[in-house]
Amino acid sequence: MNILKKYSLFILLVIGILITPVWTILTSAQTPNTLQTQLIEYRQSDTVLEGYLAYNSSQTGKRPGVLVVHEWKGLDEYAKSRTEQLARLGYVAFAADIYGKGIRPQTAEEARTQATLYRSNRALLRERVNAALTELQKQPQTDPQNLAAIGYCFGGTTVLELARSGADIDGVVSFHGGLDSPNPQDGKQIKSKVLVLHGADDPLVSPEDIMAFEKEMRDGNVDWQMISYGRTVHSFTNPKSGNDPSKGIAYNPDSDRRSFEAMKLFFNEIF
Repeated sequence: MNILKKYSLFILLVIGILITPVWTILTSAQTPNTLQTQLIEYRQSDTVLEGYLAYNSSQTGKRPGVLVVHEWKGLDEYAKSRTEQLARLGYVAFAADIYGKGIRPQTAEEARTQATLYRSNRALLRERVNAALTELQKQPQTDPQNLAAIGYCFGGTTVLELARSGADIDGVVSFHGGLDSPNPQDGKQIKSKVLVLHGADDPLVSPEDIMAFEKEMRDGNVDWQMISYGRTVHSFTNPKSGNDPSKGIAYNPDSDRRSFEAMKLFFNEIF
């Protein structure tokens, strides 16, 4: 019986090694999870931006970096909490500031004005998100050869534009982001793998947008995935979205959990 238990434990250990990234084994097994956070000022041309960095200060050596792009209200506590969540998983996480230092919309109207400014100027949007990616690469904890970007709503649109800009990263993940593209041919510039996590009943993303996005990915020969969650509308990962799907925006705890697990599997693959 003791021999059987011993072999069972050995088999479980082998399985764990096979499904766990090597860098995670080398770090998390030996170090406590000590969260370190700081605001970092950086620039895109003459515009001053202020992002949010999070990492485990007990880890040694470089590790994969993940860029986080905020929703339409800018770099807020929700974006910071997601950044910290990634840091606890062992990544160096940096929350981008697309709007600029001190520009933090407080109302839906203010947020709409800011988001529209960048959605209507994709070139500027790409410059802002690439500036944040460069800042993440510069961090001493970051392995610049292992990079990904995730985004929520407006941020989901943004990380897809990052990929379309030809950024040299391993993968992007869009959580309930917009899928439209003014220049679908830019899909041919995508070098990274793409994961789209979508609410199947999201009224803000039309069937036409989905079809056009899928065509763009196929025409660009992109390695892409799209997961649609049933009974799920827009902004399903944010608890502040409320719980009334009839409004088109609502939190769905099951889809939130499932999408985050899908992201983790995606990261295990690309890293």
